[in-house]
Amino acid sequence: MLQLSFKNRIALNYIITTGLLIAAVFSVIYSIVKHTVYSHIDENIKVEIQNHLDEIKEVGNKVILIDEEEWKEREHNTVDVNPVFVEFLDVNKKIIEKAPNLKTETLEFNDSVEDFELFDTKMGDHAIRQIQVPLHIKNKKIGYVIVAMSLADSKMVLNNLFDIMCLSFLGILILLFFIARFFAGRSIKPINAIINTSKIITKDNLKTRIELPRTRDELYTLSKTINNLLNRIEDAIEREKQFTSDASHELRTPLTVIKGTLEVLIRKPRDNKEYEEKINYCINEVDHLNMLVDQLLLMARFENQKKNIVTESVYLNALILDVLKLNSDKINNRKINIKFDAEKDYYTKSDTFLVITILRNIISNAIKYTNDDGEIAILLAEENGKIICKISDTGIGIAKDDLVTILNPFFRSNSTDHPEIKGTGLGLSIVKRITELLHIKFKIDSEIGVGTTVILSFNDNMKSLS
Repeated sequence: MLQLSFKNRIALNYIITTGLLIAAVFSVIYSIVKHTVYSHIDENIKVEIQNHLDEIKEVGNKVILIDEEEWKEREHNTVDVNPVFVEFLDVNKKIIEKAPNLKTETLEFNDSVEDFELFDTKMGDHAIRQIQVPLHIKNKKIGYVIVAMSLADSKMVLNNLFDIMCLSFLGILILLFFIARFFAGRSIKPINAIINTSKIITKDNLKTRIELPRTRDELYTLSKTINNLLNRIEDAIEREKQFTSDASHELRTPLTVIKGTLEVLIRKPRDNKEYEEKINYCINEVDHLNMLVDQLLLMARFENQKKNIVTESVYLNALILDVLKLNSDKINNRKINIKFDAEKDYYTKSDTFLVITILRNIISNAIKYTNDDGEIAILLAEENGKIICKISDTGIGIAKDDLVTILNPFFRSNSTDHPEIKGTGLGLSIVKRITELLHIKFKIDSEIGVGTTVILSFNDNMKSLS
């Protein structure tokens, strides 16, 4: 199948539409001209018939059908200029009289046509327009008169008009095709620019952007949309590169520590206590490494998590208690006071695993960064038809300038001030991704030396049950 270019398809669709319109206009013009020509002929025939009917008279016992002088008129005597053919028949349809211009030809009576009805027929090789009318004298039928006019000139005019219209139609279509093709080419010129620019854009060259057209039309919108898409792709690739770099660094750090500790350990014999101390240190680093790998896998899972969300009834009170129980040893060892306030049982329609992942990361961070003998307050309440989960601690806090960047992977606020607090810098980044995935509003407020407050606001599809 022939594949036309976009430019040619636009031109073809344009001339098809225009061609149909021109064909309709030409058809109307042809019909009007034909109707006008035939109306003129019919009017002349009717006048001729009326004249002949008026001229019929009876003199004595003789019927005079036509005056001799009538036959001498040019229209009855020639066949080259507006010829009018007249023929008189008796009641048996035998010829009584005929115009001189008929010569050897005769007008045939058509029994299938009604009296006074105009119709097209043939006289030899000549096309004519004919009418046949009965003749009466004193209410007595004495015969018929047939009047006809040649259609040669009319047919020639109509045929010439038809030929001119057909040739003009083809010429106009061809001309319109090239005109439409020219303007279509100018119209889609920005598309060629988009194609050429897109060809030079690769994963190693994402800085190039499509030049926006001057006119703010659909192509302007398309170009702007593609540029926005390229911006998002570039940002995503940059984040991926940064993430890969940060992940490599974070994985390498505990491995380097473990390797260095073991190398020091084997340099010379040591007592059991020192061996135990170094081995426990390495185990802690391995645990940290395992946690980091788990969180990296969790973040990778969220890239295509949307299609894997399992929506079910989630009991928020129970999930919070489960997380607190899971961290009970840390809470007790550091003598952190936990306040959990819920007026009633709260349920939500969501993914249980993802919701508990959110709560585990937030509560674990609160425990990790809260000072010994500090306090963590957890509140479940309903506001404006939504469930609000508020988790506050009296920890070290986060600087105001870090509240945005704290959500980026591997970023840790105050990490240099508190090197003893182990972390991966992925917790809040994971929380941010999951809340976006589940359409849960996530807000974090903090102040250095005062503490941090995290607020989760579940959407309107949530339910609370007493």
